[in-house]
Amino acid sequence: MARIDYYFATISPFTYLAGPRFADLVDRHGLDVTYRPLDIMALFPRTGGLPPGERHPSRLAFRAQDLPRQARKAGMELNLKPAHFPTNMAPSSYAVIAAQQTGGGDVAAVIRALSRACWAEEKDIADDQVIRAALEEGGFDPDLADRGMLAGAEEYSRNLEDAVQAGVFGAPFWITEDDQRFWGQDRLEDLDLHLQGKL
Repeated sequence: MARIDYYFATISPFTYLAGPRFADLVDRHGLDVTYRPLDIMALFPRTGGLPPGERHPSRLAFRAQDLPRQARKAGMELNLKPAHFPTNMAPSSYAVIAAQQTGGGDVAAVIRALSRACWAEEKDIADDQVIRAALEEGGFDPDLADRGMLAGAEEYSRNLEDAVQAGVFGAPFWITEDDQRFWGQDRLEDLDLHLQGKL
């Protein structure tokens, strides 16, 4: 079973767009995934990036064209300007960490539910009820949202430090056990080919 570290931000539209296709890769390759939610806004300045609001207008104009194109290509709904973006991604990240530590459910489904809530359903992923609903959708006890906050906060901070050390600079970002790195939802095909031994 191939192991892979998946660094992502629950608030990222690219995490949202990657969700179903990455889940398919996990199933087809039988991947052992360590899900590592991180604070993407804290990662950017440490690795040479800028948060969206501080980027050059030409980059923002491209993003405004490309995100809807990528959503159409994936057959997914996307609101380019969701009602609750940006928002505090820490509580949803703590919930993902708690779900992974607890086991017994589908962590990827929790992540998909959270990102869909922001980018297609106009919900605030910092809201406790939205987080609880995502946990339940993934087959977890919704009360996980209220437990393990200290451990979640510690791992959330550690994920950021690990990401910087591992060469992560954006999200979604995958690192295979042979240290091959893949950045962006548009590199999932490359990741698939690599896992097949073709790339």
